[in-house]
Amino acid sequence: MKQVEILDDKTKEQLCFLDKQVEYHSTVGDIKGLFHRVYPQWYPARQALKLHPKSAELRDDELLQNLPVGVTATLYFQDLGPRFGWTMVFLSEYVGPLLIYLLFYFRLPYIYTHTHILTPPGPHPVVSQFLSLSLSLSLACVCHSLHYIKRLMETVFVHRFTHGTLPVGVIIRNCVYYWGFAAWLAYYINHPLYTPPSYGQPQVICALVMFMLCEVGNFSIHWSLNTSGADAGVKYRSFPHPSKNPFTWLFFFVSCPNYTYEVGVWVSFSVMTQCVPVAVFTLIGFVQMTIWAKWKHKAYTREFKDYPALRMSILPFIL
Repeated sequence: MKQVEILDDKTKEQLCFLDKQVEYHSTVGDIKGLFHRVYPQWYPARQALKLHPKSAELRDDELLQNLPVGVTATLYFQDLGPRFGWTMVFLSEYVGPLLIYLLFYFRLPYIYTHTHILTPPGPHPVVSQFLSLSLSLSLACVCHSLHYIKRLMETVFVHRFTHGTLPVGVIIRNCVYYWGFAAWLAYYINHPLYTPPSYGQPQVICALVMFMLCEVGNFSIHWSLNTSGADAGVKYRSFPHPSKNPFTWLFFFVSCPNYTYEVGVWVSFSVMTQCVPVAVFTLIGFVQMTIWAKWKHKAYTREFKDYPALRMSILPFIL
């Protein structure tokens, strides 16, 4: 049995003293559970326990017996604030763009001025051009909606998350990013003065084929990671390998083909719509996904000595 004293990291006041409930082999996570019983408002994900007020947060899997403490362990508590699980985070991020785009597509009142609504589409408002434009707008709406519906379905049925959480501030920042860009690109794509791509239907059809292939590829990678156990965010037991599914063969060349396919989705959508806001969103997304891919690539190479040297982070033979 060990004794654990928990102090407030700011005031240094004693919040609780645990003795009889604490075993010698208890983990920091166990201590958080016991602390939660005393203070129900501070659930484990909201707690940060430290050896010193200014030291790093202790991991939940660290054993109390391995910590540099005496018979009585003094830990400092920090309130991390309200936290939300990854499933709730992703649902919040993805529902917004889906609904926001539809608001602009159906042109609800007060989104566009009456002057613009009465303006015929394009410089030459002939019937064939109007039909082509309507088809392009409808196709863009379907593709954008399917992309976020797929993301929502993957969040609920495919992805597996650890018990990690995010603070409210990060969730708000992410929602502003996704929702704001969705409104920006939807406004211009569905604007009454929007003109179809320069090369017309051939450009749209080629981009559509690329879009669908990348969506299937992205889902295939997510499914592969799920079935192999690499999607749970735990310590890697083995690095991902290609399967019989041809879309997973990209694993031969990159560590994170899910990001490669995701970039392909937005590049094709940029070509399909020929819209600057979409291109800006694609570029920013590519930069962020490259950072994530490089981090995961380094983790793989550090963990596995036999990791394929041919693999790059996100772009085959390039990056």
